[in-house]
This record gives sequence, structure tokens and C-alpha cells, in this order.
Amino acid sequence: MIHIVLYEPDIPWNTGNVGRSCVATGSRLHLVGKLGFSTDSKEIRRSGLDYWEKLNWVHHTDWESFLKSTPVDAAFFFFSKKAKVSFWEAKFKPESYLIFGCETKGLPENILAPRSAQTYRIPMIPDSVRSLNLSTSVGIVLYEALRQLAPHPAPSPSRGEGGDGGDFSL
Repeated sequence: MIHIVLYEPDIPWNTGNVGRSCVATGSRLHLVGKLGFSTDSKEIRRSGLDYWEKLNWVHHTDWESFLKSTPVDAAFFFFSKKAKVSFWEAKFKPESYLIFGCETKGLPENILAPRSAQTYRIPMIPDSVRSLNLSTSVGIVLYEALRQLAPHPAPSPSRGEGGDGGDFSL
């Protein structure tokens, strides 16, 4: 299982979309700290559609509570536009925690600074946009983690020598 962690998300429809991706992939959603919305709000339910009730999720009151809930040897991966290393270089593990910040502020420096070796960025064309949408960013990284962790079938004669890089099952 992959764990998606949203630190103090502000926008309900982003969290709803992330929740839908978590349901589709069997991932667990961790909401950490103060939320910019109520999890009972119609906006989050609307963006999560009728999937919200299937979502495996938990709300941690603060960063320290979240950390206490994780295994001592948990594999943390932080994502920030300030990072120097591309997420393509991350080596995801089963039970990885993919940690994203608030849409308007990102992750705070007190969380990022001591973890710079575990912090990655999603590459973008320089000076193109300030950032990507939170739910888009989560989807990009989540599916790369799943791609890395999925068993890769051996090539078959009908698929050609290298296979077609097609779908994988979860």
C-alpha cells in the first residue's frame, strides 16, 4: 500500500480528487493538521463523487501526531517545487509515504529542511508555471511509485521483444 499525505490542504476538490485516486489505487490518505474545509462538506463529497465512503483515510491533528502513527523505518518522500532532485530519481518502496504540502504554501521549512535528501520535485519547463495542481501532482507521483512497485510481466512473443509497456493490475 502507498500512503498519500496531504499537509494542511486548503481546497476541498483537490482533496476529493486525491481521495478518488487513492480509492482507485488502494492507497491510504492521511490528512495532516488544519484543513481549509470540513471533510463533511459537499465540495469534498462532490469531487470525491460516491467514492469517498470507500476511501481509507485518517486525519492527524498535527505533524507530530502523524509521525507517531508511522513505523520507525517508514520510507518518506517529500515533494516540493524547491527541491533540486527530480522524482524520477526516487526509489519507492512498498508502504512509502508520499508527502505533499498545502496548495498555497507548500510544505513548511521546518519539515523540509531536515529532510532535503528525501525531497523531490516534478520537473517543469523553467518559467512556465509556478506549480502544478495538487491533485495532478499526487497522481503523477503516485502512479510512478506504483509503476516501480508493480510486477513487470515477461515479454511474450505476441507483444514483441520488449512488451508494450501496457497496463498493470493492482
